[in-house]
Amino acid sequence: MSHIRADTELDPARPVPSARTRPAGLGAAEVAERVARGQVNDVPVRSSRSLGEIVRANVFTRFNAIIGVLWLIMLCVAPIQDSLFGFVILANTAIGIVQEWRAKQTLDSLAVIGEARPTVRRDGVAVQVATHQIVLDDLIEIGPGDKIVVDGVCAEADGLEIDESLLTGEADPVVKRPGDQVMSGSFVVAGGGAFQATKVGREAYAARLAEEASRFTLVHSELRSGISTILKYVTWMMVPAAVGLVVTQLVVKNDDLKNAVARTVGGIVPMVPEGLVLLTSVAFAIGVIRLGRRQCLVQELPAIEGLARVDTVCLDKTGTLTEGGMDVTELRPLDGADETYIRKVLGALGESDPRPNASLQAIIDACPDSEEWRCVESLPFSSARKYSGAAFSEGDGETSTWLLGAPDVLLGADDPALAETERLNERGLRVLLLARAHRDLDDPEPARGARPTALVVLEQRLRPDASDTLRYFAEQNVRAKVLSGDNAVSVGAVAAKLGLKGTAVDARRLPADPPAMAEALDTGTVFGRVTPQQKRDMVDALQSRGRTVAMTGDGVNDVLALKSADIGVAMGSGSEATRAVAQIVLLDNSFASLPSVVAEGRRVIGNITRVATLFLVKTVYSVLLAVLVVCAGVEYPFLPRHLTLLSTLTIGVPAFFLALAPNTERARPHFVRRVMRYAVPGGAVAAVATFLTYLLARHHYSGPGALDAETSAATLTLFLVSMWVLAIIARPYTWWRVTLVASMGVAFLLVLAVPALQDFFALKLVGVTMPWTAVGLAAVASGALEYLWRWVGRRFPV
Repeated sequence: MSHIRADTELDPARPVPSARTRPAGLGAAEVAERVARGQVNDVPVRSSRSLGEIVRANVFTRFNAIIGVLWLIMLCVAPIQDSLFGFVILANTAIGIVQEWRAKQTLDSLAVIGEARPTVRRDGVAVQVATHQIVLDDLIEIGPGDKIVVDGVCAEADGLEIDESLLTGEADPVVKRPGDQVMSGSFVVAGGGAFQATKVGREAYAARLAEEASRFTLVHSELRSGISTILKYVTWMMVPAAVGLVVTQLVVKNDDLKNAVARTVGGIVPMVPEGLVLLTSVAFAIGVIRLGRRQCLVQELPAIEGLARVDTVCLDKTGTLTEGGMDVTELRPLDGADETYIRKVLGALGESDPRPNASLQAIIDACPDSEEWRCVESLPFSSARKYSGAAFSEGDGETSTWLLGAPDVLLGADDPALAETERLNERGLRVLLLARAHRDLDDPEPARGARPTALVVLEQRLRPDASDTLRYFAEQNVRAKVLSGDNAVSVGAVAAKLGLKGTAVDARRLPADPPAMAEALDTGTVFGRVTPQQKRDMVDALQSRGRTVAMTGDGVNDVLALKSADIGVAMGSGSEATRAVAQIVLLDNSFASLPSVVAEGRRVIGNITRVATLFLVKTVYSVLLAVLVVCAGVEYPFLPRHLTLLSTLTIGVPAFFLALAPNTERARPHFVRRVMRYAVPGGAVAAVATFLTYLLARHHYSGPGALDAETSAATLTLFLVSMWVLAIIARPYTWWRVTLVASMGVAFLLVLAVPALQDFFALKLVGVTMPWTAVGLAAVASGALEYLWRWVGRRFPV
């Protein structure tokens, strides 16, 4: 069956592209020549930072510079034990580089799998190539869902409609005819054709934007900005405290220079929450690696954080709740129409579309093409109008025009066929109407006056894992909303089969006013006959009510909503346009992957919030101890080795395990307030208890070894209070959390009990009175911590 394009019919002078006369595209020699001249689409689309950028980002930080200088000073004036903190920083930096490099490799390998491969015509043969292999003047074939990857001029058009809203903001699709410009970054919503590349590489309209948007980034998230804010405040606190400490130790006390320098550095180093940024990067990187193992491509790193905050997930039915394929289960002729003739019409309609959607593919499988029918004009399906059409020469001289689409769009409200359609929809079946049109397809209203001829009944294949996934969201207090272009009753029946309760609403009856739409969305669950523009408006309306919205989809009609949602999740087999705008791509096309994706986001953010409190408690007590020492005009109680030991046992090692632990709690906003409301009282209690122990020890001990004994008593109090902070942070307890806390305590006891370790860390408890006093003060401080943290939780809820 031959197929004459609609645009050719409108202009008889234009030659008809056929299999023999259509442009053959570039030849191999022409491609090689353009490659040699550098006329290649060489924009580097990278999913992650380069190795050099990773190293620079992890090594050249503000706090690494501070710690590095102090480390060099300590290597010159003190024993190696007091320089251990520098080696810890080196190890932390190396861990950060290795983990992000592993995440980069995971991302890059997945990006290759999910990469768009445009179809270009070379030597008369359509071949798929990587985007960066396109050269100037290539002839690129396009169809529904394809993204325009370079700028060009339309060469062939078959009802071609392109959505340029992501570039221009204009919502209505633009009809393209040969000679019209097409811009990179737009995408095809209906029809098909080909265009010739006129600008490639960085010259293309959207190339720079696309390159920037596709980069692996750690910015633009509440978590990252919150940590930056905290570090800014820490810097402000550190500077005056450190200056006061230097003056006190070097001038006021007039101590031995090396000892004074060591104790000054010992006071400054713990003020730096050096492991917080590292652990955040490591947690994100490991999250990327874990999701990669589940065939989830994270295109923007903050998407992991967004997933943790999602409280509403909007689902497209086709390809998400149901599988892509369908089956024609019944053909119901109307008004005495001949079924054999109807099958010929359906077969011809199927053949008229070079890129059939799932519904039309099912019809093609059920109704073979008739060789004598010839398509003379076609109107491709679009989600906006809900129908497609074609005009045929039937071989016996007769011509006819047919429409195939949604019955409730093509039929009048009082048509008796609608009642039959409604009954079928209530069983979860999809129904299309075949109608004979009496107007030309280029008429503004080709469906007006069309005569219903048959109902085509299709059965959708439910995803076997969809029910369990919806149940998971319900258990996690994540509300599911189904937004579909199909009939509302049919969609509601499908949702009900999967256990999703709620009234099915026809989106055409929704109010246009955003607040009123938001109210309707709050009460409804299933929405049918949703246009692509409406999907975006519905996502915006939900966001206006403070909802964090994830949108899933695989079709071109989902692109606008995916772009507007806080998190866009596309199926790997979906259209190129959906994969381009989504933050996460499920390469295995499994809706069942979503719970693990959401759980990973919650694990990362929940655990970072938890361990950030540990780090900042140390910063607060270090700054306060420095202030108290300056005010009292006494020696700083600790050497760097003491605080390195405490930081390792009460923060470093536990934080690493806690950051990787399971955590299903939905992330909540106000990260800085949530962390600081516990870190400030925790650090204050630890500082006061430790300094009080130190002052009592100064009055208790005398003689040559007094300072070491005072330091040991103060270290014991600080360790016990810090352990209690850790015990609170580790709740709720599980066997491994209890084991973690207990093992840190055992490690400290070993240091106190083994003579070699005592000497190495300069820790030796002298006598009985002060050690037990230190324990008693730590117990009182721990009780105060319990009370304060509960009071803060009630007094300052977030």
